[in-house]
Amino acid sequence: MTDLHLTTDRATQVEMAAIDAAIDACGLDAVVVNEGERLVRGGIHRANERRHGLLPALHALHNVSGWISHGGVNYIAERLGVPPAEGFGVASFYEMFRMEDPGHINDVVHVCVDAACQIAGADGVIVNLQAQGSTVHRSPCLGQCERAPATFTQGNQGRPDFVEADAVAVEGRIIPQQGQPQLRLLRRMGETNPESLDDYVAYGGFKALAEAFRLGAEGVLAELETAALKGRGGAAFPTAVKWRGVLGAGGDQKWVVVNADESEPGTFKDRHIMELDPFAIVEAATIAGFVTGARKGFIYIRGEYPLATRRLQNAIDSARAAGFLGERIAGSSLGFELEIRRGAGAYICGEETALFESLEGFRGEPRQKPPFPTTHGLFKQPTVINNPETLINALQILEHGGAAYSQIGTSGSTGTRLFCLSGHVQVPGLYEAPHGVTLGEIIELAGGAVGNLRTVLLGGAAGSFVGVDMLDLPLTFEDSRARGASLGSGVVKLFNDTTNFPAVVARIAEFFRNESCGQCVPCRIGVVRQHELVIKSAGRSMNGEREILHDIDLAMKDASICGLGHTAATAVLSAIDLGLIGA
Repeated sequence: MTDLHLTTDRATQVEMAAIDAAIDACGLDAVVVNEGERLVRGGIHRANERRHGLLPALHALHNVSGWISHGGVNYIAERLGVPPAEGFGVASFYEMFRMEDPGHINDVVHVCVDAACQIAGADGVIVNLQAQGSTVHRSPCLGQCERAPATFTQGNQGRPDFVEADAVAVEGRIIPQQGQPQLRLLRRMGETNPESLDDYVAYGGFKALAEAFRLGAEGVLAELETAALKGRGGAAFPTAVKWRGVLGAGGDQKWVVVNADESEPGTFKDRHIMELDPFAIVEAATIAGFVTGARKGFIYIRGEYPLATRRLQNAIDSARAAGFLGERIAGSSLGFELEIRRGAGAYICGEETALFESLEGFRGEPRQKPPFPTTHGLFKQPTVINNPETLINALQILEHGGAAYSQIGTSGSTGTRLFCLSGHVQVPGLYEAPHGVTLGEIIELAGGAVGNLRTVLLGGAAGSFVGVDMLDLPLTFEDSRARGASLGSGVVKLFNDTTNFPAVVARIAEFFRNESCGQCVPCRIGVVRQHELVIKSAGRSMNGEREILHDIDLAMKDASICGLGHTAATAVLSAIDLGLIGA
């Protein structure tokens, strides 16, 4: 039962047309609501079935109006049967949506102010843009750390979003290792046209899908188990266990979700995969659907990735036209569909259950676990969720066999890994190397440090600073854990001795303060107190603040619902321990 109390604000014809197109694209029919009327619509479950059109509708409204107008939200509420207050509540959760009329329609230039861009002169870029009359938004990491300082322009009045460069070429190469024979995950990048299905097929595309059909679901799972593939998002959960859990779960409806909301500062690997090898994601997601019994999947992509979004949509459309998506894929009995949903700037939506909430049309707040996504994921139904890097590893396993894959890397960390090198390094970019390569070796692969290396941030903002005495660290799950570090999402960010470390660490603390969803008290209060203490102690000895920060960390680790609270203090405490701040 839903009561809708609408204000008198009405959407313009342009707004209504844009909202209608977005909702219709989600396959949702119209709901006509008369003001003041009490409506029964099959209860909360039925109403929630329609809410997943909310985020696309908000994007459409914002794009044509430049903000989330009151009349526009009222119209969305009418179309979806969602209370307007909840529509505003969802919209206000996201970084990319302006909630007040700007008075004039301008494109908005988002300028990254996180560490890689901070040390590359982001503040100067902001000053120059403002002097030119641009509307500037100080943004968290934009996933472009290899081309810092990074910007992203958010179009309004129907103008497209864009970044200043589609790709950065180094000596004619799209990626630094382009064309090298040892590459596996990156082998197609720069060698094929990412918008050409024919190129993808000619370069081995859809062979893994054919092999999956030959092996059957249990055969694929056996190969994944032999390969010992672990997730590449930071948690390192065994992929075969996740897929088998969804296969064995009850229910008629199951889902595949590609977690492409890559928001960990310093991370840009999945952006490269989506921009330069998008058909691989389509193929891998289809295999996941085949193995688990899911007939539909969503790619949830961060809103600041316009090029990746366009190329993924082209890959989906091309694959469907060629019979690799839809009904009876490649002549089989398998039916599978994929749909893209854009996020809107919320780091927390990289957490899998927060992503589900966002995709369903709610605020992106994490759920308590258990139950786990394998039984209660998207729409509370069995769901397999992986990031792009994990998924394309499954292609390698099926093409070469699990036994061969397991011989690469170490017994506890098999296969190759993508590393995102940025900061004070000679050739920033995405690099592929077997697990077990040392931190020093991966830095040398990128040409070495610029200047006198002082520290490396390993794993992103949720990771930790490590000293130069850790350059011998083998980059594996087990070795990093043994030495108190984490591979996280593959971030390797270098800082030399010219760095203003109090400013960098303060920005990391500010990032977590801004990005906490506020749902649980330990995190909501802890990240604020942490930021205050870091600012207070900048440039002087800690005078007891280290102990207070340690206590805050323990409280957040103990009682926070999700990983944001569990890791929000890790980088800050490691910076203190290394003497980067508070000395």
